[in-house]
Amino acid sequence: MAKVLYITAHPHDHAKSYSMAVGQAFIDAYRASHPQDEIKHLDLYEMDIPHIDADVFSGWGKLQTGGQFSDLSAGEQSKVGRLGAIADEFVGGDKYVFVNPMWNFSYPPIMKAYIDSICVAGKTFKYTSNGPVGLLPGKSAIHIQASGGIYSEGPATGMNFSHNHLASIMQFFGITDFKHVFCEGMAAMSDKAEEIKAKAIEEAKQAAITFGHDKVNA
Repeated sequence: MAKVLYITAHPHDHAKSYSMAVGQAFIDAYRASHPQDEIKHLDLYEMDIPHIDADVFSGWGKLQTGGQFSDLSAGEQSKVGRLGAIADEFVGGDKYVFVNPMWNFSYPPIMKAYIDSICVAGKTFKYTSNGPVGLLPGKSAIHIQASGGIYSEGPATGMNFSHNHLASIMQFFGITDFKHVFCEGMAAMSDKAEEIKAKAIEEAKQAAITFGHDKVNA
């Protein structure tokens, strides 16, 4: 049995959001084809995700210099403890489904805050004499993203900063089985928006069946 973390970063649900509609289709198809697996939905807009601020740096500094968790202030304990719990939950997953809209060539700030919380030396990667090494090899991830324009091909390819960043993070963690499903161009071609959405949903359903087993979008 695999544990799947379904990580969504949109304030709306599948009825209003293209990315969430495609994500919902993926997870429904995955659940049907992998009934033995555990799926946990992490709605980032409903989660407490501390930003890395002065309290966090101060708390980490105390722990790194031999201090105990009890030595931290109440604010430091709350934030550092929560960040640690988020990272541990991520490490405990086997497969990851990231769902987000593209906003201003990137993802919503809450997704960046979540990524910051899981980039932890000793948990998702480690430093060695030969450079950093990912600690999550053998795991799988897929990125489902919706955008009004087209960024997977053509002159705007280099502006898909959200996907490129997430791909780099997964590689940094040692996750080489990283796929994607893009639902894009609905604003640029508004007359074909529903057709684009339907195509992306079908692609997502097919990707769900082989997620973690076969190559979908290398």
